[in-house]
Amino acid sequence: MPIRIYKPTTNGRRDASVNLHAEVTTSKPEKSLLRPLKKSGGRNAQGKITVRGRGGGHKRRYRMVDFGRTKDDMPARVMTIEYDPNRTCHIALVEYEDGTKRYILAPRGIKVGEVILSSAGAVEPKSGNCMPLRFIPTGLTVHNIEFEPGKRGGLCRSAGAGARLTNREGRWATLVLPSGEIRQVSVDCRATIGQIGNTDHQNVKLGKAGRNRWLGRKSKVRGVAKDHSVHPLGGGEGRSKGGREPASASGTKSKGGRTRPRGRWSDARILRRRKSKRYGQLKL
Repeated sequence: MPIRIYKPTTNGRRDASVNLHAEVTTSKPEKSLLRPLKKSGGRNAQGKITVRGRGGGHKRRYRMVDFGRTKDDMPARVMTIEYDPNRTCHIALVEYEDGTKRYILAPRGIKVGEVILSSAGAVEPKSGNCMPLRFIPTGLTVHNIEFEPGKRGGLCRSAGAGARLTNREGRWATLVLPSGEIRQVSVDCRATIGQIGNTDHQNVKLGKAGRNRWLGRKSKVRGVAKDHSVHPLGGGEGRSKGGREPASASGTKSKGGRTRPRGRWSDARILRRRKSKRYGQLKL
């Protein structure tokens, strides 16, 4: 995927770049798979802000993406590869033999006209085909992996993501995730073969604050600049951190602290935790 670097004509253009989306073949989405998308502004059903720094942004329409890939044993032809404003990766419009159209996450290297297949059994292990992990050869890269059988894909869905299937033992398959975490999932969980496309997404530099606002991301006020009644790091005379670790407004540690609740059933299925950039490998 080519990246175009702007000339430094202004301060906002300096060091900025844009993704040309060379894989995209059309700018017109399939109308039957579009749904209205209401902005939440980071608020929950009670109207309380639960995610800070969200609001504004360009108007979007949601694309109904088939994460389950449950239309089995019916070949589907790739019609178009499209840009999706709601995710970092591209999506592919596929049409089945019976005329049904669905969106799927576009794997890396997929082309218009290719035929892909989804099945509950074993099919050819080529990029874009979907099947349970028990039938996928070890050593391959997979994406859109289910946490539990039948609950649709939830792992490795962003641009450039992909997990490596290392081995199978009994009813569990071992995956090495992009974060470095080694996790086991059931061999009956479905996954799609290949790596997610649009791998150069991480190389784009926005260049100015306005491009963040177009994406619906608002600037955030530092905690130390707030009042002590609003933020744990606020208050005091002059500039002061108060001697405590960096935390969010709710008190959750923001640099390497544990955010996952203890005692979850899936703790036993995590063989190695992901690595923290600051503190090294996180402990169980």
